[in-house]
Amino acid sequence: MRSIELFAGAGGLGIGVSLAGFHPCEVIERDSYCCDTIRANRARGVAPVAGWPITQGDVRDVDFARHEGLIDLVTGGPPCQPFSIGGRHRAYDDARDMFPEAVRALREVMPRAFIFENVKGLTRESFRNYFEYIRLQMIHPEVVARPAEAWEDHLARLEQHETSGESAGLRYNVIVHLANAADYGVPQRRERVFFVGFRSDLGVRWRFPAPTHSAEALTWAQYRSDDYWERHRTPSAGRVPSARGMARAALLRERPLLRPWRTVRDAIADLPDPKGVSYRDAVANHRFQPGARAYPGHTGSPLDEPAKTLKAGVHGVPGGENMLLMADGAVRYFTVRESARLQTFPDTFQFHGSWSETMRQLGNAVPVRLARIVAADVMRCLGADGDVRSL
Repeated sequence: MRSIELFAGAGGLGIGVSLAGFHPCEVIERDSYCCDTIRANRARGVAPVAGWPITQGDVRDVDFARHEGLIDLVTGGPPCQPFSIGGRHRAYDDARDMFPEAVRALREVMPRAFIFENVKGLTRESFRNYFEYIRLQMIHPEVVARPAEAWEDHLARLEQHETSGESAGLRYNVIVHLANAADYGVPQRRERVFFVGFRSDLGVRWRFPAPTHSAEALTWAQYRSDDYWERHRTPSAGRVPSARGMARAALLRERPLLRPWRTVRDAIADLPDPKGVSYRDAVANHRFQPGARAYPGHTGSPLDEPAKTLKAGVHGVPGGENMLLMADGAVRYFTVRESARLQTFPDTFQFHGSWSETMRQLGNAVPVRLARIVAADVMRCLGADGDVRSL
């Protein structure tokens, strides 16, 4: 099945979509550093980006009409800074708001389905009306804003069109879902909003994939069965129990059915200590970054929990979210490779640029594993075998 990827970034969403079985016909990204990362991996023949037709440029300059009727899936993560909790919160007043371009792609391509994602901040109360505006535009992409029409007036017309019951024209059935990546086997507590739509003439019945992992299962494995510690061959001295964890464990009456949340230790335990590796034989992107320190509100991600949300930050990389808190209380920055593990990028995929630049790429990415799970289920509903059993 054929797809188009908008706002590709360093490729997290696109890699997941490709691993689910979609073939990208066009991959669009404006940022030169992200494009350099994708091109370098493409040149090395790294799957699945080896065959990606990457276009560096502004999506506003792209004519999507040439793909009309030829594409099964449009995907992308419109720039999230206008809505990010860490950003300036300008939303529809921010020139970086690219949701109108995502809707234009739907209108011109008319794909069978789409997957767009964004930050949890988009669901804040202060953005409620604009959130609904985005959703209604995706449902009715042919109800276009008039020249110089304010977004509030366009929203009113969309509401009238929605309630009129008119069925003519291009329409999508849209599901909006706030997903925690940790619930799907990603070793990171990362909440993202997904907009998933199917063209209404297809008659698809779909629900967001059910979680496969849970915090309760991790609590059981750490405080009731000790399975977690035995799997990691961790002696008692290396275990750091918490009063909160023990209290949660006391409430559990039976073993949870889902798999345990994956932790930072699960993700990086087999990597060498970046302080001690020889750079001649080092793991790619696994260079030690000095200067980490803890202070109130910046304590790092505990080794035996899913990581905090990796962030790019508008004023540089925040220390707390991108630091590891080790069992002995010491802290250090995650290496780029460790951060890529937390975002479930394959180890063969390498990032280009300085530490701050590559961490920005990773902080803006969609976890590959979560993207693959969602895309594979969309493919299943579109009539192909989106097998996720091996994820």
